[in-house]
Amino acid sequence: MASSYSLVFLHVLVIFSLARMAFADLSDDFYDDICPQALPTIRRVVEDAVRQERRMGASLLRLHFHDCFVNGCDASILLDQTATIDSEKTSRANNNSARGFEVIDRIKSEVDKVCGRPVVSCADILAVAARDSVVALHGPTWEVELGRRDSTTASRTTANNDIPTPLMDLPALIDNFKKQGLDEEDLVALSGGHTLGFAQCSTFRNRIYDETNNIDSTFASQRQANCPRSGGDSNLASLDPTPALFDSKYFSNLVSKKGLLHSDQALFSGGETDELVKTYSTNLRTFSKDFAESMIKMGNIKPLTGNEGQIRVDCRKVN
Repeated sequence: MASSYSLVFLHVLVIFSLARMAFADLSDDFYDDICPQALPTIRRVVEDAVRQERRMGASLLRLHFHDCFVNGCDASILLDQTATIDSEKTSRANNNSARGFEVIDRIKSEVDKVCGRPVVSCADILAVAARDSVVALHGPTWEVELGRRDSTTASRTTANNDIPTPLMDLPALIDNFKKQGLDEEDLVALSGGHTLGFAQCSTFRNRIYDETNNIDSTFASQRQANCPRSGGDSNLASLDPTPALFDSKYFSNLVSKKGLLHSDQALFSGGETDELVKTYSTNLRTFSKDFAESMIKMGNIKPLTGNEGQIRVDCRKVN
């Protein structure tokens, strides 16, 4: 009798666990029934923002990346500083650098209007906006897994510790990505997001003045013209020759020792990622496919689902 009861209990427990897992999974059709106009609305606002400023595509992509690397893809990066919120906006990687928050606010407002209520999370908005930004700049598309919920906390300390820095060498980058469940292929593919956008002088000054190995001397001199040894910290340089076009020139630059950031060039510096960089530099289709797959993988880092977290009414603050 006891063993029969235990068997039934175990069976119920297994069914409950499987149901919970199914409920907690993200899915690409999450909003199809509750708000079918959600995704087209996000795309419309993103396309408009990128049309107004091409650089915004890279900025929105970066927001999603910096969000996911800090306690998972939960929109914690969007929370403003309060007495109880240690905002990630003031972390080393984001302070005076992360941008696009007003676009996310606009998306949230438009989506909530078309849905009739706040049903789309800020975390999902970040994930979809990143995809739509890449597409707007002639990059690949992919099915974004949806159903994330928003965090009620943020951590500047974790942001400082977990967002990769532009000074990292290859072993540090590999370890950093491994901590997030991402492998070396993900590292190279996702770093290829630097085919879009710009970097501030303060992030590459050491490379263009102090590094002599693995940097093209003419390239270094050209960058020095707009990035003095002191001052001009926020002066911008493009991360590859075509900062508003998703292409493979970022990788061609690395092969030519013209990576802007130390962490970029680290991917092609005699280490285990050299071959993949070479492949991507001559094969945009392979890079695009791998980039899309790695974006899906990154978007699945520790999402809050089910009854975890909340759906924020205002992306900048906890309900």
